[in-house]
Amino acid sequence: MLLIKYSEIGVKGKNRYIFEDMLVRNIRSALKELEGEIEVRKAQGRIYVSGEENESEEAISALQKVFGIAWICPLEHYGKLSFEEIKQAAIRHMETNFSMDEPHTFKVHCRRADKAFPMTSVEVNEQVGEVLLDQFPNLSVDVHEPEILLNIEIRPYDVNFYSRQIEGLNGMPVGSSGKAMLLLSGGIDSPVAGYMVAKRGVSLDAIYFHAPPYTSERAKQKVITLAKIISRYSGPIRLHVVNFTEIQMKIYEICPHDELTIIMRRFMMRIAEHFAKQEGCLGLVTGESIGQVASQTMQSMLVTNEVCTMPVYRPLCAFDKLDIVAISEKIDAYETSILPYEDCCTIFVAKHPVTKPKLEKIQKSEHRLDSIMDELMQRALETTEVIEI
Repeated sequence: MLLIKYSEIGVKGKNRYIFEDMLVRNIRSALKELEGEIEVRKAQGRIYVSGEENESEEAISALQKVFGIAWICPLEHYGKLSFEEIKQAAIRHMETNFSMDEPHTFKVHCRRADKAFPMTSVEVNEQVGEVLLDQFPNLSVDVHEPEILLNIEIRPYDVNFYSRQIEGLNGMPVGSSGKAMLLLSGGIDSPVAGYMVAKRGVSLDAIYFHAPPYTSERAKQKVITLAKIISRYSGPIRLHVVNFTEIQMKIYEICPHDELTIIMRRFMMRIAEHFAKQEGCLGLVTGESIGQVASQTMQSMLVTNEVCTMPVYRPLCAFDKLDIVAISEKIDAYETSILPYEDCCTIFVAKHPVTKPKLEKIQKSEHRLDSIMDELMQRALETTEVIEI
């Protein structure tokens, strides 16, 4: 059996059960691919996962990708025990999980939820510790930084023992904070941005701007792979693949080249917002980081935001590149992100892009496209491919 501990959910007061139920659903979804019967249940502020013993490590690996989990604790679960039985179970736990021929420091930590139990938590700590010291000569007590922390939970109907705590991702259960549309490119930043907002409980759809023949099918497949990597943490994603070639070419033909990136991004944001509203999203998510490139200065973001009516979330705005790369590596997206298949933004980048665009000037340049852009936008929307990830 595995004991699932959460942290932030615990401060949600009377609404805590809503977040617990959502976390239980996400845990069941994460474990559904495992063979054999697996039970996930709530009991008195705890979540338990039980199933086939030989699948426990696979279950732990899957649970380490579920947001909302603080710790995963493999435990030995018993029914109601007397104190003599608790002492014998503690000895078996130490013999089973540790080499008692080697020196170890330890501490016993009892949590007595069963107030009818005839001993206090401190008394259990002292007397179980004494039994273990007598049984194993190589043990010594360290109450501050023990190598082994033996946790004993005495509950009204059962007793649990555990000494191993595996760190989870923390955060909030995905789906508890609504849904957003992620602008997903083939780079390093946007998958990390998706991961970061999913950690705060946001479920995701995604949109990718494809520009054949300037971007290849391999570039598209790269983005699909990145969406699959994000979905390990965020759950299912609807990926919208927009054919952006015609729009991009008209901007390139008609507008000043130093404004290309800004104007292209404004049209991307318009299209992304269209699908976000269609899918019931509450905002857009981008991988922008302040000052990283010309289109990501504060002035550029201000001009880009002007076309949007819904919020634009930029979880990486204060991160430097090393921070972003570290997270990309952690979630196994980095090796895919650096594959040398260009996206539409890098293909059409200007040699000297404007870094401090003026909104009035950008709007004036866009007016040159008025006669054709509505038709091109409509065609892009109608030909968008939707891929279920």
